[in-house]
Amino acid sequence: MTTTPSRTPLLSIGFDEKLSPAKTGLFGFQHLLALTGIWLFPGIIGVSLDLSAQEVGWITQGCFFMTGLITILQSSRILQLPIVQGPTAAFMVAIIASGATFGLGTAFGSMMVAGAIFALLSLPSRRFGLFGQVSRIASDPLVFGTLFVIIGGQLAAIGLSGWFGAEGATGYGWPFFLLSLATVVFVMAFTIFGGNTLLRRGAIFWGIVAGTALTAVCGLWALPDLSEVAVIGTPQFLPFGFGVEWSVVILMLLAFLQGGTESMGMFRLVSSWGNRTVPIERVNRGLFAEFTGSVAGAAFGGIGTTSYPENAGIVRMSGVGSRYVTATAGAVALVLAFIPKVGLFIAGLPMPVLAAASTVLFGVIAISGIQMLAEVEWDDLNLMVAAPAFIISLGSQFLPESIVAAMGPSVESIVTNPMMVGVILLLALHLLINYGIRPLITARKSRVARPLPAEDE
Repeated sequence: MTTTPSRTPLLSIGFDEKLSPAKTGLFGFQHLLALTGIWLFPGIIGVSLDLSAQEVGWITQGCFFMTGLITILQSSRILQLPIVQGPTAAFMVAIIASGATFGLGTAFGSMMVAGAIFALLSLPSRRFGLFGQVSRIASDPLVFGTLFVIIGGQLAAIGLSGWFGAEGATGYGWPFFLLSLATVVFVMAFTIFGGNTLLRRGAIFWGIVAGTALTAVCGLWALPDLSEVAVIGTPQFLPFGFGVEWSVVILMLLAFLQGGTESMGMFRLVSSWGNRTVPIERVNRGLFAEFTGSVAGAAFGGIGTTSYPENAGIVRMSGVGSRYVTATAGAVALVLAFIPKVGLFIAGLPMPVLAAASTVLFGVIAISGIQMLAEVEWDDLNLMVAAPAFIISLGSQFLPESIVAAMGPSVESIVTNPMMVGVILLLALHLLINYGIRPLITARKSRVARPLPAEDE
């Protein structure tokens, strides 16, 4: 019988070890600060779709609910790893794109349907189902890296434009721009000079805090009035109604593919730090928990999740791999989901500050894609996968309005979304060229290079 050592060269605190309540709370708080999606994405969706503060608060509550639920499941007997899951940019982009065309009820309803489909494809079993096979292709650095660069380019239109604030509002223009610039400097300073501390691990969070404080000092932001909001309240069930649209379901399926594939990578990476090999059936359980938890969270307005690399980084740098720490972070997030004042307070933060902080995050997403692409062998075949997909997907934002108007809402929501176009083109070209054409070329070259048999004299 073999046993897994509780301490390893990479982790000073093993997965199943417990810390004192004070230390558990401190390290759990670090994980909560690193969940940048919760602090940024609801507000970005709100600005993009012109939502009220109450509606942004609903989405924030839903995000806390989904994050807490799935993180607790992954840290418990489901996956037994210190995994923290939170909102991912792929879903934020999908919600903005589909919400603008069909409404948020259809966006979240379609997310629920897509999550249920992938949950069925990842039912815990001894073999990988269809999801495992598809994600193996999608996780190729050529596909994943190019997609991240495309998403970063698409998000660029959201970030910088918000630095100036809303036209007609007090502070619009250069005052807000300078405050946004200061926020970016704060985030950079916390990241560069924060060392191995809470300041660096929560650099975007602390950048938002510092930027908000400076905006308040300049008289351009005040605390929102929360006196009439209940202290305790459940997240809103189906806050925007419920609808399903096939094109949005496809968009959400692609977002789940990206999120689930990234989670699989994090499961394996984190487990290796504890000298563990996660069995296939447990990986399936983790994916099943992620997808079903996302279905439940979307019912309350939550943004779909993935396993956060930032939180995996905290585990690696701190050496604290206790899954009880991440479970505590999940529990705190779940509690915050039932405090409406928190959601409304986050919804009331100055949007130029959030836009500035999100700009840094969006840049990190794009650069992460470039780092992945460094692993690719750039021969002519791989170039013909990435190059057309990259340019066509980003160019889809600039199609002639008369052409787009004639397509109909369903088709329009697909062809004008760079992430959607990019995923479809990357998967199709990757399968066609690297799984279809490349083997034929390789076989032909090997036949040509093979020496002819010597003739008998």
